[in-house]
Formats: sequence, C-alpha cells, structure tokens
Amino acid sequence: MGNSKAAACERGTGDDQEHQFIHLVRLAWDLRGLGLEISVELPRGAEPYVVVRRMSGPLRVAATKHDQGWVFSWGRGPDRQAPALDAEVPHRIRQVAR
Repeated sequence: MGNSKAAACERGTGDDQEHQFIHLVRLAWDLRGLGLEISVELPRGAEPYVVVRRMSGPLRVAATKHDQGWVFSWGRGPDRQAPALDAEVPHRIRQVAR
C-alpha cells in the first residue's frame, strides 16, 4: 500500500474509519518487514489496533486523529507516540518490542 493513500488521509479526504484502517495496515506491513509478528485487531464496538507479539506480552498500537493529523501511540508518554507518516515509527516500535 503506497503512502499516497496515507497522505490522502492526512489531507482529510474520505472516511476517518477507513483512514485509521489504512494507517494501521501500513504500519503492520512495515513492522512485519522488520521481522516482527503482527496482527491487526478489528474488535466489534471498539477502536482497531495493531498487536505486536513479544516475549513480555502483546504491545498494542493505536492510530488516532488529532488536530495536526493521524498519530500512532504505543504505551504511555510522549516518547511513545508519533505522527502516522513518520518513517521512523516502525523502527521505534521495534525497539520497544525487543
């Protein structure tokens, strides 16, 4: 999936749920490419998220829309969130998942 669709999400065109899904699937694909075991969870009645399997337990990554655009968050604190289009996010998450 190309970043052109993700960039369209940042411009605010289309449906927010679709944009959220696109960001999560793109992240899951990138994390898989870094050698992590990944799944995308689509729970009924709740927000979707990416699950990173790790020895210490699953790490959940959410995508939420903020005034400045879409943001990934994985845990608590400002060091555990970043813009969805930041190319370093998969690498940051991989470091946490180790």
